[in-house]
Amino acid sequence: MTRRAAAAIALIALAGATLAGCAGPADPPPAPELADVTVHDPSVVTSDDRVWIFGSHGASAHSSDLIAWTQHTVDLHADPDNALFGDVYAELAETFEWAQTDTLWAADVIELPDGRYAMYYNACKGDSPRSALGLAIADTVDGPYVDQGILLRSGMWDQESENPGEMYDATVHPNAVDPDAFYDADGAMWMVYGSYSGGIFILEMNPATGLPLEGQGYGTHLLGGNHARIEGPTVQYAPETGYYYLYVSFGGLDASGGYEVRVFRSEHPGGPYVDAQGNPAADVAGAPGTVFDDASIEPYGVKILGGYEWADAPAVGVEAGYVSPGHNSWYRAPETGATSLVFHSRFPGTGEMHQVRVHRTYLTVDGWPVVSPGRYAGEASETASPDDLAGTWQAITFDRVISPLTPMSAPLALEPDGNVSGVLDGTWTLEDGGHVTIETSEATFTGVAMRAWNPTADAWTWGISVLTADGTPVWARKDVDPS
Repeated sequence: MTRRAAAAIALIALAGATLAGCAGPADPPPAPELADVTVHDPSVVTSDDRVWIFGSHGASAHSSDLIAWTQHTVDLHADPDNALFGDVYAELAETFEWAQTDTLWAADVIELPDGRYAMYYNACKGDSPRSALGLAIADTVDGPYVDQGILLRSGMWDQESENPGEMYDATVHPNAVDPDAFYDADGAMWMVYGSYSGGIFILEMNPATGLPLEGQGYGTHLLGGNHARIEGPTVQYAPETGYYYLYVSFGGLDASGGYEVRVFRSEHPGGPYVDAQGNPAADVAGAPGTVFDDASIEPYGVKILGGYEWADAPAVGVEAGYVSPGHNSWYRAPETGATSLVFHSRFPGTGEMHQVRVHRTYLTVDGWPVVSPGRYAGEASETASPDDLAGTWQAITFDRVISPLTPMSAPLALEPDGNVSGVLDGTWTLEDGGHVTIETSEATFTGVAMRAWNPTADAWTWGISVLTADGTPVWARKDVDPS
């Protein structure tokens, strides 16, 4: 059995692994030597000691440490002899013809049990859900991939859909894009997919072939519909809680789209999924008769990542904050069980330029993921002390509105006596495992404290990531002592 498949089955053995760290205070690691790449909609797969990401337009990259990345391929138009396919336009001619486009969307790669790599490629017309999702196989992760054919089509107006006897209806049937294949705790294989249109769907897969099991049509609907702006699904199993976490991106992906990441969870990979308030994901959709009705979906899901700006950073650029971050995948370190969110983001004042970002994730005492406020820079698992956290901070208070307007951080003070002042007013406590609770008159915030890298100060500091009971986050980064 391959390392990838074995790791998926063995995840349950990691139950009880440290959430915020098992070690006490220690010297921070050295400053990171960062190297960035451009891969829109990155999906993660491992091969030997490297983590690979594959995304839209034929882009791919790899890293051995999640810090320094190397670009493998960039764009089909810039590189028509793309190393992933060779002559991609000849190889996938049927896909491009059906989707009426000359580019690919968010590809996903997974290692099959026999050691081959399965790429789920997809193409979409863009101004409609006329899409094709297919499978290609390679012996090595870097290609070349050989087409196995189209698995699903969408956008067949006035024709029968992939569900026998049902005419295609974009308000209830999926757009066949944004695939994510994964193994569950027992080694069974699944694929979740979908963007806008009829929502997010899931299929049971045959790991021996990489094909869907027969007779499923489009599969099972998980959430979305009526063209609600929900896309980019990925599912992660957490042995610490026994839950499957369904991450999706709400909003639009461009700099003015308000892209953000929200999560639902289930005890079964095929659902049903719910949010922190117990709302069924299957009921989350745009109001009937609407298109891109964000107001219908804003109350739902646990929000863990959105656009923001640091007041103590440059006003423009990659250190200033994030604009429309989303379409994430995830990575779990096989040796430690440490987990990370891998996604693309745009940045304040830089237009549509985007890069890949990686942030460590942790679990709250209530079993919901939170994201470190600092990009991953090599931090080890480490538990903070009360003395580490006492001091002045910059805090970002998110809301649940899907908007291109990004919150600016504001001053926060965690006093040694347990009081909180500034943008939040109340009390704070630090418990075993680095779990933090902030109590105010309006809400209770639970989450985790962790090491965090401050690129503006070029120094290590501490971070806090907490959630309200309804799933609204607050991030904070402790000020760096200028001395």
